[in-house]
Amino acid sequence: MSKKKTNPNKVLREALKKEVIDVFLSKGGQKLNYKQLSKQLGVTDKKEKLLVQDILDQLVNDKKLLEANRGKYELNQQSSIIPLIGHSYITGVVDMTPSGKAYVISSEVEEDVRITSNNTNRALHGDTVKVFLFPKRKDRKLEGQIIEVITRSQSRFVGTMQISKQYAFLIPDKISMPVDIFIPLNELNGATQGIKAVAEIVDWPERAKNPFGKIIKVLGASGTNEVEIQSIMVDFNLPLSFDQASLKIAESINKNIDEKDIRARRDFRKVTTFTIDPPDAKDFDDAVSLKKLQNGNWEVGVHIADVAHYIKEGNALDKEAYERATSVYLVDRVILMLPERLSNDICSLKPKEDKLCFSAVFEMSDDGKILNRWFGKSIINSDKRFNYDEVQLIIETQKGEFVNEILLLDKLAKKLREQRFRKGSIAFETVEVKFILDDKGKPIDVYIKESKDAHKLIEDFMLLANREVATLIGKTNKGEAERPFLYRVHDEPSQEKLHTFSDFVRKFGYKIQTDNRKSVINSLNNVLKDVNGKGEENLISTLAIRTMQKAVYSHENIGHYGLAFDYYTHFTSPIRRYPDLVVHRLLDTYLQKKYPPKSLDLESIGKHTSEREKVASEAERASIKYKQVEFLSDKIGKIFNGIISGVSKWGIFVEIEGNKCEGMVQLKDIEEDFYYLDEENYCVVGQRYGRKYQLGDKVRIKVKKADLLKKQLDFLFIEDE
Repeated sequence: MSKKKTNPNKVLREALKKEVIDVFLSKGGQKLNYKQLSKQLGVTDKKEKLLVQDILDQLVNDKKLLEANRGKYELNQQSSIIPLIGHSYITGVVDMTPSGKAYVISSEVEEDVRITSNNTNRALHGDTVKVFLFPKRKDRKLEGQIIEVITRSQSRFVGTMQISKQYAFLIPDKISMPVDIFIPLNELNGATQGIKAVAEIVDWPERAKNPFGKIIKVLGASGTNEVEIQSIMVDFNLPLSFDQASLKIAESINKNIDEKDIRARRDFRKVTTFTIDPPDAKDFDDAVSLKKLQNGNWEVGVHIADVAHYIKEGNALDKEAYERATSVYLVDRVILMLPERLSNDICSLKPKEDKLCFSAVFEMSDDGKILNRWFGKSIINSDKRFNYDEVQLIIETQKGEFVNEILLLDKLAKKLREQRFRKGSIAFETVEVKFILDDKGKPIDVYIKESKDAHKLIEDFMLLANREVATLIGKTNKGEAERPFLYRVHDEPSQEKLHTFSDFVRKFGYKIQTDNRKSVINSLNNVLKDVNGKGEENLISTLAIRTMQKAVYSHENIGHYGLAFDYYTHFTSPIRRYPDLVVHRLLDTYLQKKYPPKSLDLESIGKHTSEREKVASEAERASIKYKQVEFLSDKIGKIFNGIISGVSKWGIFVEIEGNKCEGMVQLKDIEEDFYYLDEENYCVVGQRYGRKYQLGDKVRIKVKKADLLKKQLDFLFIEDE
């Protein structure tokens, strides 16, 4: 019996067909014609080129490829080819670089997905996108192609106008925006050459390199305070004004308190009560009260503005508050979550006025033990509006108005703090950058505001209220159904980060135990205490914070690692945080023995408010950075003491002592040697002489340049003579 002969043409065709598919897969959806494909395959023979064209036609008929336009072919993303060869799709968020290259961050894969500039498919920074993953190559980063923009994170951009006779462009300020926006001359809306304006993208045709837009707001000339702060607001997609429907509802709310509402509440109007806030605060959303009980114990009330009483769930005002999610505190202004009439007047716990509250009230012993607790609607009348400095002076001098009440609350707060640290709370200290501005918004001084006893007094009672509210709702009896709730959670750090941090501090003679949570916290707190006042304090404190995870809002409770609380939420600031408003509504529902509606999507609320909190934090930092650059803009050539706060392959970041203004000493400006980055040891090292610049080192710098447009400071090292 003779063997069946193999058809060589069929073998060649099948082999070539496989190679054609591989080329399209490796190019990540790039459109190719048969000539380009033949070049990729190394095909030069005319007959084989015709065979390539024939294979292309067959693959189109088989729906493996699409003829995108005449003679140009691309992968059919719905084709069965992709699943068969082990490729997959993921969803993630775009992190765009100034060069146009991007990374997609997704929880579906372990590493960020690299996207070349020709595979971004008109996606922009922050967009949520669908990505087609390329075959993983050995010793190469995971790569892919963006095939769909699911949601845009931003459609408005601020920039500088460039106008010609036929057309105009807005050149975006944002370095993560890789393209300019084309503006037709009939869409300029009064914008002129060189002026700063806001453009909104209205279209991005498939074959167009640039998106098409229109000018929606003219800001003015660069460099003025109002223009630059509004630019930051647009860059971070912050609202420039309230919706008219929201304002109309806010104006219609009756400020007067109905007698019926008073009778339904616990009355604290005759109990000593006061607020303690920053000197420039206008919205007072929390107050504390103190009363001596007949049994010798103390009744401490934490009273929070009853915002939910005034804002009805689901109306236009509530929807806008949800979208904003948080008030944003820029250097020279507050972008409120609620209209001013509510946040600064009706809901604000101003002194000598009856105010509706939601209260957490605790019976406490002299040693700070919680003996009883009560939660419910209340009415208060604050006796005094204190600022932190006034209370701090009373604590230090033991003199002043309500001195006995303040000293007693300070004593109880310190007891609560001791208990918290004994149970494993991390002792991070925070500092705040503050500015003194002139009447035009220009900074005339920058200083650091430290957290003192007055701040900690309020903080400890707010932590107590937040913890106890979460415990009341979250801690259920055996067999009892779990109640839907919105928690403030903080996950434990990854073991990899902990080990890296432990290895690093060991070089300074400190030790972090990583065996279990208790040993980690105890040893970490000991290290933070031991480094206090030493040269490496800034370095180790900074790295300790970077080792931790970020706290977020979630419907799933995993506890709060940093505070060592099994249950924790945000209850104490509903004027400025939407999650607190949700918590008020849920607590009220459960106190009435009711159940929230099934339509309440706590998972979405947690994700949205966490994201908006992150954006607010970034915007606040951007405004601080701008004002720091502006503060140093007339100090070129001046010398300051500083601390190295970061290192990169481009340069060394230095933070000026006393005001935390941060700039970069570029490596190319250090002339005595060639320096390279040692990532593992957080330092840069001179190749020739071995000199080392490390995080935490004290240095002297001279201000070289202050770039207000880029919000960047350039420094030079100064050697002691």
